[in-house]
Amino acid sequence: MLKEFKEFILRGNMVDMAIGIIIGAAFGAVVTSLVNDVIMPPIGYVFGGLDFSNLFITLGPGEYTTLAEAQEAGAATINIGLFINSIITLLIVGLVVFFLIKGINEMHERFGEEAAAEEPATKKCPECLSEIPIEARRCAFCTSPQEAAAEA
Repeated sequence: MLKEFKEFILRGNMVDMAIGIIIGAAFGAVVTSLVNDVIMPPIGYVFGGLDFSNLFITLGPGEYTTLAEAQEAGAATINIGLFINSIITLLIVGLVVFFLIKGINEMHERFGEEAAAEEPATKKCPECLSEIPIEARRCAFCTSPQEAAAEA
């Protein structure tokens, strides 16, 4: 059982998946920073200095000026600003993934059509199933005529 687990873990696709998860986590951190540190401050400035991270509703008694203050006091809050930040992060990640997949699909179409357009250089002999040049009139292995096989 340990040997099977070792083979499973060391399989190529498992390592590729682990690398993808690690890069995805790093990419998520970069996108979160992009939203919180680059995109949201100008949006907050446009809305009169509104800080979305401090946009919250307190459930119960007490008034707090910042979300950190409310959380420190143990108040129950609905964190609307953090939710808005998460939505914007999701939209940015979705947009980046869309452009990435679109680029990959265009590469597949561009290079896939060229490969499909190439005609094969060989064919199989219908008698002995050997690979022979496409223009051969007779099989080099069994000497069967190829023109007759194409007509039949």
